[in-house]
Amino acid sequence: MRNCVVTRAERIAPLFYHRWGVPILVEILRRDGERFAPLAYRFGISRETLSQTLRHLVALGLVRRNPGYGHPLRPEYLPTTKAQKLATGLTRLAELVDQLILGEIAYRKWTMPLLVALGEEGGSVRFGELRLAVKGLTPRALSESLKEMQAAGLITREVTDGFPPATRYRLTKVGERLAANANPLVGLSRAVRSRREHEATVVRKSE
Repeated sequence: MRNCVVTRAERIAPLFYHRWGVPILVEILRRDGERFAPLAYRFGISRETLSQTLRHLVALGLVRRNPGYGHPLRPEYLPTTKAQKLATGLTRLAELVDQLILGEIAYRKWTMPLLVALGEEGGSVRFGELRLAVKGLTPRALSESLKEMQAAGLITREVTDGFPPATRYRLTKVGERLAANANPLVGLSRAVRSRREHEATVVRKSE
């Protein structure tokens, strides 16, 4: 697999580290700021989950606390200039995900990085090549992610003839649409911290 695939897949990974990261960021961008309680209510998630997601977005430099917060109608969290640069791409991706009713799978941790890797290759890709595309992706996590993506109709799986047999994965038409809309976000490497910096500020938990 080409080196650029590794770079592109890894660049987009931090944005999807938390299931609710992109939907919440899109909502904050849409409203030009939002309070904690309405976000928790709107997405139907726990305070702990929302707190973790917001801390993650702050660590990425995409959301900041409102220094003037105090009035009950003022937003607690504001989008940064870096987030504004991603607004168009994020909104388009979120609209497509909603249109396809794929939020449950599309926003999972490894889905978009894997779609970007498969889309960049432009053909069928082996299991081992996908492991190299995104660092930190264990064989078990990759296997589970691919099964979920196949069940959702985002990829196809083919076992080739030969010895030993090889398993290859390819994007479906739906997967291609999502990958095409995710690709503009790869430029987030210029808008957010590098993944190495991000990992230094976020305590990883097994998911």
